[in-house]
Amino acid sequence: MKWMKGMFLLLAANILIMVTLSLTVPLLINIVLPMFGIDLRGSVDLSSLVWALAFGFGGAFISLAFSKQMARAMLDCRQITQPRSHAEQIIYGSVQEIAQRLQITMPEVWVYESPDPNAFATGPSKNNSMVAVSTGLLSNLQEQEVRAVLAHEMGHVYNGDMFATTVLAGLMNTFVYYIAMWVRRFFAERDQAMLGFGLSIVIQIVVSIMASVLICWFSRQREYGADAFSAKVYGKDSMISALRAIDRWVSHSQVEYAGQDALATMKISGNTSGFMRLFATHPPMEARIDALERL
Repeated sequence: MKWMKGMFLLLAANILIMVTLSLTVPLLINIVLPMFGIDLRGSVDLSSLVWALAFGFGGAFISLAFSKQMARAMLDCRQITQPRSHAEQIIYGSVQEIAQRLQITMPEVWVYESPDPNAFATGPSKNNSMVAVSTGLLSNLQEQEVRAVLAHEMGHVYNGDMFATTVLAGLMNTFVYYIAMWVRRFFAERDQAMLGFGLSIVIQIVVSIMASVLICWFSRQREYGADAFSAKVYGKDSMISALRAIDRWVSHSQVEYAGQDALATMKISGNTSGFMRLFATHPPMEARIDALERL
């Protein structure tokens, strides 16, 4: 029932956004903009906008709705329902304690096989989510550091970061699809359909890259928020210590997660450098530590 409720809320949010835009866009085009001397009447195809909304938000919300299932399918993982060891009790007990404090449904707790010290949270809502930690996190971090990382992930859950990022991605996708449709229609009306198709593909790629920069920037800001949440729960020193421990492991192993890990965008680590920082979903470790120290 909770899964159906989550799906219903996602669908309702999607429909409300589409209805709102379908009502406000005609008002903006036909009344508001002409008052300022901007006449776009006849140049905006509302049917294309509806299709762009359907494709843009549809894909994003379907991915969010099945994010837990997809994450489990890509990992060698096992769920903890009854802790059988001290390490499992740390994980399960920490998530349970924070969920009770926040008065939300306890997320599913999973452990997956991986040497890198990492963790992630996903799910369509704060009452329908999962938190997963790697075996490497348990073997490389101290108990209080593990708790701090779990609090970080619970911060993502409680703050609704997965949903917020999905909405932004849906908006960006809608913009990309609509621009591409508009270009194809513009050239088709001038008997240059093939040229329009080619240009729309190029424009779609370029605009998608630009949209990715914005989405990644937004994701980095949410990481600071999750770090701050962990600092409130267990103190900033524990989170700083955890980040330093993870950073030492990454530096020692010379692993580039962003290019090798299918779930890298969801996990707590992932340093990048140079131009690629624009496409990083996580801030540099030193920046996160500096932000925590300033709290």
